[in-house]
Amino acid sequence: MTSTRATLIQVAERAGVSLASTSRALHGSGASKAMVERVRAAAAELGYSADAIGRSLRLKKTSQIAFAVADIGNPVYVEIMRGIHEVLAPHGYRVVVMSTGDTAASTAELMHSLHGGFVDGMIVIPLRTDDELIEQIGRAPVPVVVIGRAMSDRGISSVSTDSAAGIGAAVQHVVSLGRRRIGFLNGPLDTTPGSSRQRGFDEAVSAKDFAAQTDVEVAADFTVAAGIEAARKLLARPQRPDAIVAANDLLAIGAIRAAHELGLSIPRDVAVTGMDDTELGQVFLPRLTSVSLGSAERGRAAARLMLGLTDDAEAPAQQISVGTELFVRESTRESTPDQTAEDAE
Repeated sequence: MTSTRATLIQVAERAGVSLASTSRALHGSGASKAMVERVRAAAAELGYSADAIGRSLRLKKTSQIAFAVADIGNPVYVEIMRGIHEVLAPHGYRVVVMSTGDTAASTAELMHSLHGGFVDGMIVIPLRTDDELIEQIGRAPVPVVVIGRAMSDRGISSVSTDSAAGIGAAVQHVVSLGRRRIGFLNGPLDTTPGSSRQRGFDEAVSAKDFAAQTDVEVAADFTVAAGIEAARKLLARPQRPDAIVAANDLLAIGAIRAAHELGLSIPRDVAVTGMDDTELGQVFLPRLTSVSLGSAERGRAAARLMLGLTDDAEAPAQQISVGTELFVRESTRESTPDQTAEDAE
């Protein structure tokens, strides 16, 4: 009698319980553990599949939260998504990953698509923003939480971190090592991360006691390939930098690859720092000195805000700030056996 088209009535008959009890057992509400096991065993035997679409229409709930980013291949977004899932899964939510595209207009179109009712909310990391996008977020028919830019003053709950201060910490670190020709490898300046990290670099090198030479190269994107191309230009300068502060880990890895092409040693000839402290940077050789922006914690914070908004859509907008921390590894220091053992603990 197994069939993927088995009905709820057939499951009830097979389990020997009422239709109402069968429904409660399958939906996990108001049924004993023994009843749930009995009904689910009958459902599995018959190949019964619940009508998820019909149930969503009845409850006006999809149990899905969208996580929207510009580049789903960027490892920092994977770490943020893990934090989101960690908080949402125990509450019965699935995380649906979506691409925003790399423009404010494409992200605004995605906001408009939320009227289709396919998710109960969205956590979004817009690469670029403008007034139209902010207006679309404010008009969204489901709760939206933004990661990356403070927007509570616009009535939008958001999670941010001080990446400008993180860049400042990286600059101070390489200067403390005695490096005096500092190159900054940034991503596009019209993006949220690009503009904030450029501001952090400018503030760090404008300090009264700053005594190093500086140079800046802007990559076409925040990727390894773009980092290689931009770092080649930076390393070809007449005054080649002896340290490169990169705006993210992928650019930093690109810089190391470009340095290796020239036969340069990392960190003896060029010290390199990244930002995001991704798992990729931690296993890359040499392991990457990087500024953590609390990726997993940003995801968890955004998910907690989302849960609050799904419970009360009229709740006031909240702003959460996550701290930064510099982790020093072999890309800026010569490793010793003692240091390697210490890092492994």
